[in-house]
Amino acid sequence: MQKLGLTGNICAGKSQVEAILEKKGYKVIDLDKISHKFLENNEEIKNHFKTLDRKIIAGIVFSDSSEKKFLESIIHPLLYNYILEEFKKDYEKIVISGALLYEAGFDKLFDKIFFVDAPYDTRLERLMKRNNLSQKEAEKRLQAQNTNYKNHADYIIENNSSLDDLEKTINSIL
Repeated sequence: MQKLGLTGNICAGKSQVEAILEKKGYKVIDLDKISHKFLENNEEIKNHFKTLDRKIIAGIVFSDSSEKKFLESIIHPLLYNYILEEFKKDYEKIVISGALLYEAGFDKLFDKIFFVDAPYDTRLERLMKRNNLSQKEAEKRLQAQNTNYKNHADYIIENNSSLDDLEKTINSIL
């Protein structure tokens, strides 16, 4: 089984890369979506944050790194086990996509890691639009990400042009 990790900065275009890889026959798993499922009905998280509302929790964790670490201490082990279970299935090639592959220590699970990036202003605009955030709120989220991991990836995909160019870049990497 070919195991690819896909990560990158928030609103850099991981979803676009996922769609292209899925078209090419890869089983694509988005850890952000899976983590949302793990958040639902999680009593420990509910007791700690007094809610399971993702918007409220996001506001807390993007403002307080200790709260972010608490949330990750619960979610990351669940995601790790989920990934291992997916690796037991009969896929020829799989892509696990997640913003925090390096921070969670998942990077060692993959044959290769792709890092998707886009210019800061592009990501800021996309994030404000996608999440209906003020510029200040969006900047806080962008700044909460550790971008040092870009240089650790096997391949860097610069998503700063057209969708056709993005697909050509991926084709050349594959």
